[in-house]
Amino acid sequence: MIRIAASAALIFAIVAMPRAQGAKPLEIQFIDVEGGQATLFVTPSGESMLIDTGFPGNGDRDLNRVLDAIRNAGLKKLDYLIVTHYHSDHVGNAAAIAAKIPVATFVDHGETVETTPEAKALYEGYLKGRVSGKHQQVKPGDTVPLKDVDVMIVSAGGQHIANPLPGAGATNPLCASYKPQDPDPGENARSIGAVIAFGRFRMLDLGDLTWNKEHDLACPADPIGPIDLYLTTHHGLAQSGADVLVHAVRPRVAIMNNGAKKGGSASAMRIVRASPGLLDFWQLHYAVDSGDANMPPPMIANLDESAAHAITVSAQRDGSFTVTNGRTKETRRYPARSAR
Repeated sequence: MIRIAASAALIFAIVAMPRAQGAKPLEIQFIDVEGGQATLFVTPSGESMLIDTGFPGNGDRDLNRVLDAIRNAGLKKLDYLIVTHYHSDHVGNAAAIAAKIPVATFVDHGETVETTPEAKALYEGYLKGRVSGKHQQVKPGDTVPLKDVDVMIVSAGGQHIANPLPGAGATNPLCASYKPQDPDPGENARSIGAVIAFGRFRMLDLGDLTWNKEHDLACPADPIGPIDLYLTTHHGLAQSGADVLVHAVRPRVAIMNNGAKKGGSASAMRIVRASPGLLDFWQLHYAVDSGDANMPPPMIANLDESAAHAITVSAQRDGSFTVTNGRTKETRRYPARSAR
């Protein structure tokens, strides 16, 4: 009886092993849009989500890079396009993308708060593209119903979640030493921020949320909890990336979507690098003005503006993931975090 049971267990293990090893991951691509944002997610079932669209103009440089990434992923449509806020490096190609490939649902925080002629024209251009699909206006606590992946909105329209996510809510001791910056009345402070969870893997993207709003989100208690992958807020500009939030969520890995001369400030990079438990920090670009604050070349996807290499992430449901530098093919594997 013992031999039979043992043999049955061995057969089950042999049958189950390929299935476990072959489980499809969540694929994430951080597209080089020279200091804007364009992040593409493809789920195991083939659904897709693009967060932001890069700069317009420049001979359709960023538009073509985003479209190439979508097509190379084998996609015929985008299920969701999230526009974190209405600045040209984020919303600039939304309508142009929708003219080239179907977008099922556009996600945003509602009307722009900026009133200059340029801001109004940018928003109106987005609205013309948005009519081609459905529209979801989100507020903190809402979700984006992407299949296989939980997308929880933690900030939007200048507000933040009132209740902590499961496993979060501990008092944040960093709040006591917080120093505010000047208030930001514009679109950055209204950015959509989201926790993107795939099984035990958790990623945080706060768009261009600014310093004081990060404090409001993280204090007096941290509502987010530990994060595996952190996309540095606002491209690593000093107006964002407050340690009161970054250090509270304790990212294991950070990726900075900076440009050669956009973002990547030395002060913001120092805050990220000092985060407790950080294992690695990757950059889309070498930051020209930050000198020795930059990471070593194997951790940087683009040393200049002569190419447009991406950083890609492949995440498993157990919380393990890999990060690959498209320029060097440097790949690092991160095991699942210990049970929370």
